[in-house]
Amino acid sequence: PLDIKFMKKLHEKVNIVPVIGKADTLTPEECVEFKANVMRQIEENEIKIYQFPIEEFEDEEEQQDLQAQLPFAVVGSNTILDVNGKKMRARMYPWGIAEVENPDHCDFIFLRNLLIRTHMQDLKDVTTNSLYENY
Repeated sequence: PLDIKFMKKLHEKVNIVPVIGKADTLTPEECVEFKANVMRQIEENEIKIYQFPIEEFEDEEEQQDLQAQLPFAVVGSNTILDVNGKKMRARMYPWGIAEVENPDHCDFIFLRNLLIRTHMQDLKDVTTNSLYENY
């Protein structure tokens, strides 16, 4: 597939954090299966993805929780809905609402925390010290 070819060309030049977009189009069961399939293809094709530094986690369970989220399945929305007096980014469907910041609906919170809060400096360091220098 095109995604694999693209990642193979880039994986030694940039940090890759695998993400599944439009996760609201999948059932929870389909999402779990699709995540496993993506990770299997990444491993089979020896694509290097960003490795979370173990020392930044308070315990091994926390690291395993984050690793288990890969690839991150996210829902995007530029619409802010008012639900029971609470404003939130979400998508409205006939069957209900897919909330962007609800960990039961997607992995956006985990991805945001990884990229902006907990691992931003490490991502920069790996990019500068390893990937850029090797390029």
